[in-house]
Amino acid sequence: REHPTWRALDDAFAGGPVDRINCPYRAAGRKGPPDRAPKLVAAIRQAQADRCGRAGVSPDAVLLGGRSMGGRMCSRAVAEGLPAAGLVLLSYPLHPVGKPEKLRVGHFPDIDVPTLFISGDRDPMGPIADLRSHARTIRGPVTFHVLEGMRHDPKDADGEIVEAVGTWVVGLG
Repeated sequence: REHPTWRALDDAFAGGPVDRINCPYRAAGRKGPPDRAPKLVAAIRQAQADRCGRAGVSPDAVLLGGRSMGGRMCSRAVAEGLPAAGLVLLSYPLHPVGKPEKLRVGHFPDIDVPTLFISGDRDPMGPIADLRSHARTIRGPVTFHVLEGMRHDPKDADGEIVEAVGTWVVGLG
């Protein structure tokens, strides 16, 4: 929730309803292993329902996204039927470091919304070529923005990321 990139996006889109949430394990102050996927997806569903209820916004008008595991859980929630206008996935963890055989893409064919991947070209959790190849199974339109020279946690790239998201959102119409 307090990641500098999400704060920068929040500031850039201050005119619109932006919510940044913590996963339940972070909200409880735990730094160790995250909760299991069902609990994380349920938290995303609840946060979206709460925000949409407060703002009077339809869930299918909301963009969901996250960095690394947060984005992966948002993509799973959408694949499992959570309505959304699109997905913004920063540093999508295609696989664990050093374990390219443990792909995290089984749900991709069930994603049918516009999806923006923003990833560093040196991310050890997902080479761009591999990510592009697997993203072909997503049924919605897919856009990539490559952060040159960046790894899994892009440093000093908030301006570029905010610009990429803004350009993509405008392109959604």
